[in-house]
Amino acid sequence: MNQAAKRPSDTHLYLRLLRHVRPYRQVFLLSLLGMAVLAATEPVKAWLLQPMLDEAFVGKDLRMSVMVPVYLVLLFTLGGIAAFVSDAAMNWVANRVVMDLRVAMFSRLLDAPGEYFDRHGAGVLVSKFTYDVSQLKEAATGAVTILVRDSLTVAGLIGLLCYIDWKMALITLGSTPFIAWIVVVIRRRLRDLSHRMQDTMADINQALGECIEGQRIIKLYGGKAQEEERFRRIVNANRLFSMKFANAAAASGPAVQEVAVLALAAIIFIAAREAIDGMLTVGSFAAFFAAVGLMLTPLKRLVRVNEHIQKGLAACETAFALMDEPVEPDAGTSRLPGSRGEIEFRHLKFQYRSGHAPALHDISFIIQPGETVALVGASGSGKTTLAALLPRFYEAPRGSIFLDGVDVHDIALADLRSAIALVSQDIVLFDNTIRNNIAYGAQRSATEAEVLAAATAAHAMAFISELPEGLDTRLGGRGIRLSGGQRQRIALARALLKQAPILILDEATSALDTESERQIQQALAEIRHQRTCIVIAHRLSTIETADRVIVLDRGRIVETGSHQELLRLQGAYANFYHAVPQPERRA
Repeated sequence: MNQAAKRPSDTHLYLRLLRHVRPYRQVFLLSLLGMAVLAATEPVKAWLLQPMLDEAFVGKDLRMSVMVPVYLVLLFTLGGIAAFVSDAAMNWVANRVVMDLRVAMFSRLLDAPGEYFDRHGAGVLVSKFTYDVSQLKEAATGAVTILVRDSLTVAGLIGLLCYIDWKMALITLGSTPFIAWIVVVIRRRLRDLSHRMQDTMADINQALGECIEGQRIIKLYGGKAQEEERFRRIVNANRLFSMKFANAAAASGPAVQEVAVLALAAIIFIAAREAIDGMLTVGSFAAFFAAVGLMLTPLKRLVRVNEHIQKGLAACETAFALMDEPVEPDAGTSRLPGSRGEIEFRHLKFQYRSGHAPALHDISFIIQPGETVALVGASGSGKTTLAALLPRFYEAPRGSIFLDGVDVHDIALADLRSAIALVSQDIVLFDNTIRNNIAYGAQRSATEAEVLAAATAAHAMAFISELPEGLDTRLGGRGIRLSGGQRQRIALARALLKQAPILILDEATSALDTESERQIQQALAEIRHQRTCIVIAHRLSTIETADRVIVLDRGRIVETGSHQELLRLQGAYANFYHAVPQPERRA
């Protein structure tokens, strides 16, 4: 089945979008009322030509020559007020709907499993929230306004045409099937091109994000020309699809106009014959042609509305696809009022994607409460994967993980994760104050004393106290105003404040200098007996102090024991130990 066949219908998408309008139906109805009033003024403007010509000019009626201009002023005033009310109300509804959808998408994104983020790059996801959703306003405002207001206008003008001369009105209506056929043909083309434009916008955001993140590497390795060429290709692809979309949308106007001109020519012929026979007055003839003229502009907008609708529906499809993504499974009912921190991996197997080499093969071991276990191995051996499976960032298809003797799938996800604190090499800090980065999430109500204690234990107060605003210093995006070592200490303070029974340190001291690492090792030694620690590190100063070392190789456990025991074995760990430069070893 091709991709187009899997796409939901336009009607389904539009009805689903309108369900998000339901909470604001009063304002939406106000907008529709304004559109109806505005549409009603159009045929009246055309009809006024008949008494103005037949009675004021031909009949020399002085009263009518005064009243018609007054009516015109009143009509245009009423239409202007109705247009303002309609546009203001519709834009208010559209912006609320876009906001609600963005919030709903963001909420679902936070609940998405780890595999979802592996499949979609950051640039692609950002594009969904910025470019794609902004296109919804085209469907939620411009398209609805055109469909309702212009449809009512055309209907009113057609009614006037039928009132003046039903035979000429039939010719006008006879062009409708041809116009509808043009709309259907172009609609399919616009929908496909809208999806392609969104894909290229996602590629642009992805490339921008990579270049911003990797600007130092680009400069250092002379990658400027290469990145410029790549970006040029991506932007050019977006330009080509944008031009194809614009051309397809522009083609509808002349096509409809050609059909309208043929109908207009036939009407002129019939009108001239009836005028000669005395069946049509000058005023009626002028009113009829005014109605036809007034109808051409809304008809062209109705044809071009596909341009807005297809952009909006393509955006709807993207937004709803994210909102329909399955959330992390959370069927557990067991609670952890006070976890002891006993962890067991039993016959665990895992691979990131179907067809890829398994990351873990039949892993089994137990970590006792309060024990510190170091995971050692080359890159890709499965250390970080093990640490990610414990808090269920990923789901292992085979094998089990137990916490305090309970399968982690039977534990409520929030309870499971409340028992785990993590400090990784890839430090995540938010554009907020140091205080709020330490007292984050469930710990945001921590007292000043608790925050200070955590920062002191992480040896972060030494540099925090030197900052002008101390704990209230704002960090900027990703903590850009701090050094790598300072960021790691803030992350460690956040983990210590949580006081979770399980602490995972994934290369947590990699960015620290030797003295800072020594101080943090002392802090960790003081708190280690209070919690279970899983340490992933290459620095031997961290590994040597562990109660037990587990050596992994290509997803399998090849050795386990204490530091001294493994050295005596003269196996994989000993080779790893002797391969580390002398300054990395403890004296």
